[in-house]
Amino acid sequence: MKLRLAKTAVAALALSAAASGAWAQEHVFKLHHFLGAKAPVQTEMLEPWAKAVEENSGGKVKIEIYPSMTLGGRPPELINQVRDGVVDLIWTVNGYTPGLFPRTEVMELPFVYKNDPVAANLALYDMYDEYLKDDFKGVEPMFLHVHAGQAIQTVDTEVHMPSDLEGLKLRIPTRTGAWVIEALGASPVSMPVPDLPQALSKKVVDGAFIPWEIIPALKIQDQTQYQIEGADKTRFGTTTFQVSMNKARWDSLPEDVQKAFRDASDRDWVAKVGQIWRDIDERGIKVATDAGNTHVTLTEEETAAFQTALEPVVDHWIEDVSAKGIDGKAMVEKARALIEENADAGMSN
Repeated sequence: MKLRLAKTAVAALALSAAASGAWAQEHVFKLHHFLGAKAPVQTEMLEPWAKAVEENSGGKVKIEIYPSMTLGGRPPELINQVRDGVVDLIWTVNGYTPGLFPRTEVMELPFVYKNDPVAANLALYDMYDEYLKDDFKGVEPMFLHVHAGQAIQTVDTEVHMPSDLEGLKLRIPTRTGAWVIEALGASPVSMPVPDLPQALSKKVVDGAFIPWEIIPALKIQDQTQYQIEGADKTRFGTTTFQVSMNKARWDSLPEDVQKAFRDASDRDWVAKVGQIWRDIDERGIKVATDAGNTHVTLTEEETAAFQTALEPVVDHWIEDVSAKGIDGKAMVEKARALIEENADAGMSN
């Protein structure tokens, strides 16, 4: 009898715990992205962010992360997956769908973005309500961010001047990046980043405009010999990313759950994200140099030659978006001012 009572008590406790857990995690979200489960974007950004949301919610929220497109589709399809409600949340590259996010392209422009992902993230945060939100129909952005910026990585070409790139085929994920490559006399090849290693190994492309952080994840050090950046870590533009939720799902959430997401995605967080991407970028270049690759840092004069060659890209973008009713000139001026205002912000924000 005592044994039966004990078993009954244990069973009752188990049912109670299960019921409590089911109640506690009443909001379960699927977050889909295109890189691997061990990539720093997941381990150092998405997982900590998801944990913060869950903790902020008092256990009401559970975020399940699905890396490597495990829920199906190709990386450029992520934005439609979240808009259509196939998934709840996505992390994706805005430029994978050219022209769909024209306003956030301002942060991708060469020498608008130079070398400071913390300042750029804070600028995106500060610009959102007035300048950027019209891009995001059908989704509710949790946060926007950039990476450390487009460096040049080549199979076998050492680069010091724009003329060294003439005639090369170079990978880039965005249309603004394609304009950069064309301005330098090379041919842009658009592809999602998981396709890059094979493209390099088969010489489908001669190199890529891409940050150092991707080197370890895709073993780019095995396919390239040269890693090139400007003076003072100057890069040639950057890429804008978003973590966004299906809009209808967001609107259905109670205020306390929305607050859990907002508190995990505030200004302090986007500044931290900028530092995360700077740090993983530094680890990436070390992998390449440890493998025997050549890290080229351009001189101030060489960097200035690139700036001169790339000035028309900014003008091209302003003209392009102005035709769509967007004040591109004002956006460039605002982005530059906010980047300067937030320079050296580090983690103080």
